[in-house]
Parts: sequence; C-alpha cells; structure tokens
Amino acid sequence: MDNREEVREFLSARRAKITPEQAGLPSGSRRRVPGLRRSEVAALADMSVEYYAKLERGNLAGVSPAVLEAVARALRLDDAERTHLLHPAQAADDSDALTRPRRRTARQWTPHRSLQWTLDAITAGPAFVRNGRMDVLAANRLARAFYSDVYASLHNQANLARSTFLAPASRRFSPDWEFGGVGPAP
Repeated sequence: MDNREEVREFLSARRAKITPEQAGLPSGSRRRVPGLRRSEVAALADMSVEYYAKLERGNLAGVSPAVLEAVARALRLDDAERTHLLHPAQAADDSDALTRPRRRTARQWTPHRSLQWTLDAITAGPAFVRNGRMDVLAANRLARAFYSDVYASLHNQANLARSTFLAPASRRFSPDWEFGGVGPAP
C-alpha cells in the first residue's frame, strides 16, 4: 500500500504546528514557513536534513524504530499521532517491530507536601487538583467527602470522567442526568 502522500502531509502538518519557541529554538524574524523548518526538526531528532527530508517525502522503508521515535519526540507527537506515523512505516517495512507499544514508567504522581497543605488549608469548600485525563491527584477533606461516591464506586481510582459516565452513583450526583446536566428546555 502506497501512503507516501499521507505521510508527507502528516509530517509537514505536525512540523508546521510547532513554533521555534516551543522547541527551545530562536524564532528569528524572517521565516518563510509556519512552525519549524526541516533543518530544525532534523537537528532536534539528531539526523541529517537529507534523511529527514526523505522521511517527510514518505519514504519510510527500512526506517528504524529509534529514528521514528526521535522524529516523534522532535515533533512532540502524542501516542495516537505516534501510532499514526508507525503504521505506514510498518506497512513499508512489512514488520511489527515498529508497532510494539513503548514501555511506560509506572510512576505514581504524588502531590508535594506543600500542595496538600494548601488544599487542606481550604476549609470553606471542596478543593482538588486534577490532570488532563480528569484523574483527581490531590484533594482536601471536603472534596473527598463531596466525591465520596466517586471514590467508593471506582475502587479509589478517582477519575471524574470515568465516574460521570460509568458509576451508577453519578446519576444521583447529577440531578439533570437525563438532560445532559443542563436541565429541560423552558
């Protein structure tokens, strides 16, 4: 399957999304392209400009997983975008070595003591800190009491999105559940 055009569009679009400032490079006033230049991506990925240009033209045959990982890091690809890049490479190479999942470090985030002290100092209402996946990372006493059904129904995996859509207690927690939380139209 020839998907060179798709790879070319994908890599050039991702390159255009990253500003030099985001990549830690000087911006300069005379830029002909939005985002990063090919030479800047190549430098960030520690490869030659010619080799990166070959990749951006869609020629992924024989590319090593380490090279694709370097490009993914340079372009700041998330997991879905990384997978999207690896699939054409796998098709070009006819191998599954590229699509094996990366090992993730099992680091459990713990709040710094000063953050927990700050949350505990808030006594007038519930207060919590969450990440982009809606995991509750730290909470004060009132928040843990307020969201006690969230904690109880999900075996202490406090995730607001998961509890909203999967926990039966969320229907009691949100009185306008049937209307999407906005209530009936007047």
